[in-house]
Amino acid sequence: MKSSIKISDEEKLLLALCRLEFSTHELTDLKTLAADIKDWNYLGKLANVHGVAALAGYNLEKYDLCDGIPENVSAYLRNTRMISLGRNTFNTETIGEVLKLLNKDKIKTVILKGLALENSVYGNSGLRQMSDVDILIDRKEGLRARKTLLNNGFVSLPVKSFFHKFILSYAGKHLPSLLKKGASVEIHHELFGGKGKLLSRKLYETSYKVEIKGEKAWFPEPQIFFLYLIKHLWMHEMTNESQLRLYTDLVVLIDKYDKKILNDELIRYASEAGMEGVLGTHLGSLREFWGISFEKNLNDLIDRYYKEDTVKKFVFFLGSPKNNPHVEKAKFYRQLIGDIPGLHRKFLFLLGDIFPTLSFMKKRYGCKSTWRVLLFYPHRLGKILWLFRK
Repeated sequence: MKSSIKISDEEKLLLALCRLEFSTHELTDLKTLAADIKDWNYLGKLANVHGVAALAGYNLEKYDLCDGIPENVSAYLRNTRMISLGRNTFNTETIGEVLKLLNKDKIKTVILKGLALENSVYGNSGLRQMSDVDILIDRKEGLRARKTLLNNGFVSLPVKSFFHKFILSYAGKHLPSLLKKGASVEIHHELFGGKGKLLSRKLYETSYKVEIKGEKAWFPEPQIFFLYLIKHLWMHEMTNESQLRLYTDLVVLIDKYDKKILNDELIRYASEAGMEGVLGTHLGSLREFWGISFEKNLNDLIDRYYKEDTVKKFVFFLGSPKNNPHVEKAKFYRQLIGDIPGLHRKFLFLLGDIFPTLSFMKKRYGCKSTWRVLLFYPHRLGKILWLFRK
């Protein structure tokens, strides 16, 4: 990390703890940073809001860096890992049930995000905190898979609008979440959208077979998975919902699959998906804040897109992950609609976004009265302006 980047010692240590493997030099830096920490409560709070408390606590204990940590903070970090391990075990039981049902219907199921990472990279030990179970299904099979789960005790979250019921397989990247006994399953049918639709297909087709709870499943190959996780991270940043947890996923994947991920193919895939800028800026953060080294071709890409303003945004995000202003709402909304194929589907999506159900409106605007919530519908007509605003 450049010395000109001004962040607190607590923030520096938290960044350093967000990985699974450490060189001798990195361990020396860890010990130096830990010895200088004055506000362990702040570090614990920050680890919590960034979704990395389980991993941070594990690394502090594993490398004997706990001297000086108040008991309340160390207990909290340990408890977070135990809770995470319990949650991940519960999600594993859930995916076992899902796989059994979908395998019976001969529906190929690719596991995504947290559950795939926990099992393939983090070591299945509660270090990767997560909430939902995310799976990728062929778009043509998505509604059939959804029906199978609904017929076996899962309940769907409400569809946002009557109009969206006609385009379930095209509005957004996944179908409405399915719930059962505290578990939430999201059936994804698209990952990249726009120019990257072929990459979604490639990730699905090149995934490799594994076994979970005695049932066959598939995990994504690391390179396109890595690119998808960058796209997923960017989407969360656009909606002010990002965390260091999502950057840590990138770090641990590089540590394990370095050469398989960081090569010319990565740039080519990013170009195909219209993601060169998104890739360059996020690799830039990995270079500047985690000290990850790249070959010349990737450094050239980073230098093309990674600017001083990007560094400032990351520093602000590091200390305040939930208060980043959404600066490109209109652009993001246009891209969201642009990813939906067919003018008629775009029109139905827009109609549904302007005229959601009353239950959605009551939750969105905090209203209990039906008559009062009706007053907010004209406000939603502003979505139309986003289609033209620069």
